[in-house]
Amino acid sequence: MSRKGQSITLSVTERDKAELEAIALEFGMMWGDDPNISKLIKAIAQRKLIIAKNNDWPESRIRALHRCIGALTDIGQIEQAQIIANLLLERSELSTPLRNEILSFLEDTPPAWRLQLDRYILRQQPFQLSYQDAAERVFNFTVRYAKINPHEKRQYLDCWCEETADNKDVPELTHNWCFRLDRILDAAVTQVSGEWRSQLDEIEVEMHLLNNLAFAYQAKPQDVFNEWLPDKQRVRRVVRRVSNTFWFMREIMQYTPDCVIVAPENVRSLIKQKLISCCENYDLHLSD
Repeated sequence: MSRKGQSITLSVTERDKAELEAIALEFGMMWGDDPNISKLIKAIAQRKLIIAKNNDWPESRIRALHRCIGALTDIGQIEQAQIIANLLLERSELSTPLRNEILSFLEDTPPAWRLQLDRYILRQQPFQLSYQDAAERVFNFTVRYAKINPHEKRQYLDCWCEETADNKDVPELTHNWCFRLDRILDAAVTQVSGEWRSQLDEIEVEMHLLNNLAFAYQAKPQDVFNEWLPDKQRVRRVVRRVSNTFWFMREIMQYTPDCVIVAPENVRSLIKQKLISCCENYDLHLSD
């Protein structure tokens, strides 16, 4: 003699019913090809599925994960950023503005060339980059090392390329290029053969820090030496690996006159010329 199953009636809205069916589908609670709410409830009753609070995450955890989305996006880990975004969307404590922002992020799919670029960098695969800038000029580069880095709150592609024409950096660094990603309107990224380099070209730049700057200076990961000069009072000697003199000068110019470049001579000359031009501009302004 068969035993009849007990039945219960659920009073839920159509929206709640759809959500329950979606959960049943997610966990494989099916009746044929259709999600089955009864099987879902049975699994919960048998503790095969555990019910947990969905509104008890502290604000600090939400904020940290939200920042992770931006950080992962900046370094090209788009898929991982999307995973965290979807995780946050499952939380009921999310504010409406933050939820809308995350939804917009998930809807704003990066262009295909950016996704391909990230894959090649991750695989350390040399590639050909052809792109058009805002002035409709077309550029072609063979890239054998690349990394996406932030410079002054914007994202750039720092890369080592075979091509050196029109690079205005010092001769030792003319293979290094820096492209602002949001100024690339369209790009074609294709695989090329050959070896992937381990890093950008670099030179060592020695600078002496004076006065309060010598005491306030915080060491950078690129620093090779960071020491007090024994024969000069209150002078700190710093030797740093530099791959791009443009960004290096942008940083140190804010510390003049307490930062003096000692070597190499070509970088020292660049700084001196920039300071001379600055003084000339002041003189020109006063004479007008």
